[in-house]
Amino acid sequence: MPPTKKLSVLGKDNDGRRFLTGTFDEVNSAAPHPHPVPSFYSTREHRRFTEFADTVRTHRYIGLCWGPPGIGKTLSARHYAGVDSWEQWQYDVGDTVGPVPPRVLEVRTAFYTPTAAATLKQIDQGLPRACQAISYAIDYDELGLVDPYVHDASRSSGRTELLIIDEADRLKSTGLEQARDYYDRHHMGVILIGMPGIEKRLARYPQLYSRIGFAHEYRPLGPDELTAVLTTRLPAQHTDHDPIAHATALATVARITAGNFRLLDRLATQIERIQTINDLHTLTPELVDAAREALLIGH
Repeated sequence: MPPTKKLSVLGKDNDGRRFLTGTFDEVNSAAPHPHPVPSFYSTREHRRFTEFADTVRTHRYIGLCWGPPGIGKTLSARHYAGVDSWEQWQYDVGDTVGPVPPRVLEVRTAFYTPTAAATLKQIDQGLPRACQAISYAIDYDELGLVDPYVHDASRSSGRTELLIIDEADRLKSTGLEQARDYYDRHHMGVILIGMPGIEKRLARYPQLYSRIGFAHEYRPLGPDELTAVLTTRLPAQHTDHDPIAHATALATVARITAGNFRLLDRLATQIERIQTINDLHTLTPELVDAAREALLIGH
C-alpha cells in the first residue's frame, strides 16, 4: 500500500462529491459529510443476497433482485458494495488520503441510483462515472496515482467487476436499453434492484431479458430472525422487567411489522423515544401500542 499523499481529482457530481479521475490539486473542502451510517444486521436474506451478488460478479451476467419496499434490499446492496465507507472516503479527501476502504477493493462493485426524473444524458454519464470511480480507486491503491491515459482498463471501467443499479423501476424503456448497452460494452456483472413486478416488466424487453442469468427475490425477515433483531435493538433494560410482558411486546412488534425491516426500525425508534420521554426501562405491549399509534402504518 503506497503512503498517503496528495490526491488529485477531476471534478465533482451535482452533490459536490469528488471522483478519482485524474491528477489535480484542487479539493472542495466545503463538501458536506454523508449521513451517519445506519445499523446493519447480517440476516439470512442479506447472506442470500451476498451469495447472489458474488455469483453475478463472478459470471458477469445480469442479475435481477426484487422485493417489497422496506425489507432491506438497498441496505444489503450498499453493505455488500461498501458504499458507506466508500462515500466517507470520498468526502474525506484532503491534503492526505488514507487507504481505499478494504471492502471496495475486495468486491470492486459500483453502486448507482438514478434520480426519479433521470434523463438519458444523466444515465449515460452516471453509469460510467460510478464504475470509473471504483476502477480509479483500485489504481490508486495499487500504484499510488491515477492516470487514465496510461491505464486504459480503468478509463473503460475495466477494473470494476459489478454494477448495482438500485431503484431500477425508475428507468424507462430507453434507460433500460442504456443499461443493457453499457453491460454489452463492458466485462462486468450488473444487478437491477426493483419492486415486485419488475421481473414481469422486463419480460417485455427480450434483448435485456435474455441476458438475465440470475434472479433473486428478497423476502421479509423470518420469525426467528425478526425476534433476534428485536432482542438486539430492544433488549431487556431493567432487572425487574416482566419477562412475559417483554415477550408479549416482542410478539406484538413482530405482528405489526410482518418482517419489514424499515418498519421495524421506525417502530423501534418510536419505542425508544417514548421510553426516553417517560423515563421507562421496560418493554410492554402498552408501550408498543403507543409507539404504533405515532406511526402511519398501512394495513
